[in-house]
Amino acid sequence: MSFQAYLDTIEKKTGLTPREILAIAAERGLDTPPLKPAAIVDWLKDDYGLGRGHAMALVHVIKNGPTISEKHVGTDGVHSDASTELWLDGAASNPAAGQA
Repeated sequence: MSFQAYLDTIEKKTGLTPREILAIAAERGLDTPPLKPAAIVDWLKDDYGLGRGHAMALVHVIKNGPTISEKHVGTDGVHSDASTELWLDGAASNPAAGQA
């Protein structure tokens, strides 16, 4: 699953865009150093039923912003992403939707 697909699945499971979840994390103080991934994972599991993999995708975005490594960009594998920039404003509004 691509990194963007993780975020899109999180939106489907929670009804919230990744940006909305980031705002809630900020309200809870979960985005301030030192970042505590376990606290974020526990919160996402308890409040939204997200598993560790999806939660860790959000931990990455909370820690690093919407940029990912070029490692899988443009590859043919299942983890291939179209860009190093992740779309946080909802799958339906993603201008790159349908492009691969």
